[in-house]
Amino acid sequence: MHPRNKFIIGGALVLGTAGFLMAGSIRDTGVYFLTPAELQAKVAADPTLRETGVKVGARVVAGSVVRDSGGRQVTFQMTDGTATYTVDYRGIIPDTFSDSVDVVVEGRLGADGTFRATTLLAKCASRYEAAPEGYKPGTREAYERAAAETPATPATDTPR
Repeated sequence: MHPRNKFIIGGALVLGTAGFLMAGSIRDTGVYFLTPAELQAKVAADPTLRETGVKVGARVVAGSVVRDSGGRQVTFQMTDGTATYTVDYRGIIPDTFSDSVDVVVEGRLGADGTFRATTLLAKCASRYEAAPEGYKPGTREAYERAAAETPATPATDTPR
């Protein structure tokens, strides 16, 4: 066998192995989360799903957040517009957590219908949101004009 053929076969084996390992790791780490409506349907079809660890993604119902005075426990309701669940979470509450924020909770649905979360992830708000009511349309242009009118000061090198 020629050295060139050995090199091509060896390279194909290395690339094939790397591709197989990457595909396997993506499949193992990619976790889908359910919506409250999907969770409700799955529990109705299979009641043994209660007390089984799942991830659920939904929106916090405005006005439903009740924080413990110690700051390490929060109870709130989450919904997707179809089904609503009460969530009880104990742990460090993310800074971005508030009313009407999208959350992903991981935990178990109890027999009483309360979702006991062990992990709480709050999605960050979009950077591209509607302007606040007090926003004046000419504000950005005014800042740009002021920046253009301000003369730049040249940097001076000082000997040391």
